[in-house]
Amino acid sequence: MVEPEGILTQGGIYLARLDPVKGAEVGKIRPVTILHAQAILDIIPPTVFVCPLSSQSQPAFNALHVTLPGRDNLKVTSYALVEHCRSITINRIIYPRLAQVTSTELHLILHRLQKLVGL
Repeated sequence: MVEPEGILTQGGIYLARLDPVKGAEVGKIRPVTILHAQAILDIIPPTVFVCPLSSQSQPAFNALHVTLPGRDNLKVTSYALVEHCRSITINRIIYPRLAQVTSTELHLILHRLQKLVGL
């Protein structure tokens, strides 16, 4: 199902323009998963909190990265790079949605984000 442009879903995987980057940030056009609560997304906020995805992961980050098997239009196994989560303007999102993470995967990403910040 393709949602109307401007309506995002929590746990939705979309392409996003992450350039320009600074230092070790991940950049280019890449998939991200939306972490904002759906109630906030429903009012179409100017920025959204995302977790970038990559087709590669380094063993040193196994405790933070979440493996996401390919599905729908996310064609390859990807890794949620929790240490690179950030807010981006909604204008960086490219529609339509590629895929949707499961509720278990979303919970795991959010749990690892909490671990990252010491909660």
